[in-house]
Amino acid sequence: MKILVVAPHADDETLGAGGTIARMVSEGHQVTVAVMTGHGSGPHPIAPKSAWNTVRAEAREAMSILGVQKLIFREIPAGCVREQPLYVVNEVAAKVVEEVRPEMLFVPFLWDLHQDHREIFHTFSVAWRVSNSIGRGIREIYAYETLSETHWNTAYVEPGFFPNVHFDISNHLGKKLEALGCYKSQIREAPSARSIESARAQAVWRGAQIEVRAAEAFVLVRKLV
Repeated sequence: MKILVVAPHADDETLGAGGTIARMVSEGHQVTVAVMTGHGSGPHPIAPKSAWNTVRAEAREAMSILGVQKLIFREIPAGCVREQPLYVVNEVAAKVVEEVRPEMLFVPFLWDLHQDHREIFHTFSVAWRVSNSIGRGIREIYAYETLSETHWNTAYVEPGFFPNVHFDISNHLGKKLEALGCYKSQIREAPSARSIESARAQAVWRGAQIEVRAAEAFVLVRKLV
């Protein structure tokens, strides 16, 4: 099976689905990770290009640990996705889907606090429409949770993350945490939500919900049977 994991920013893929990625690779599936944002072609208002050079090097190391066969970087300016022309962002997403032609797709949760996550979800929802053969070929779509983003939206005002799919990653949690440790520019010390300890605790908690040692949880967006 061809699987595409979409990350608004490098490290989202490991935080949200690192164990599942390692498991899918171990089962013989072809996994591609697409990091959709970067410095962009012009001046960036937040950080110099060197910041993305650093995190992308970390991403390559992390994906090597997880066994990812292909890592794609795109240049939608990070933190500024919603300021870009919609047709441009949609075209970037469509070309990624056309290049990979996945049968299974992982995307960020629509109601994450970070606006980039929301916009990336929306733009891929255009690409996965069943009105075209490539979109119709995506049989399963899952939204993952991202520590420090998914659970920081406004309670009772916006929908919360209530998973209805769990992937058992008991045999792959170690690789997820090892890969996460590659993101030295992003990971923080406990008790930060973006710490190795928090990622381990989350996996154990999600595992307890289905009585396994560790799991990752998702919201099923679509399954074509």
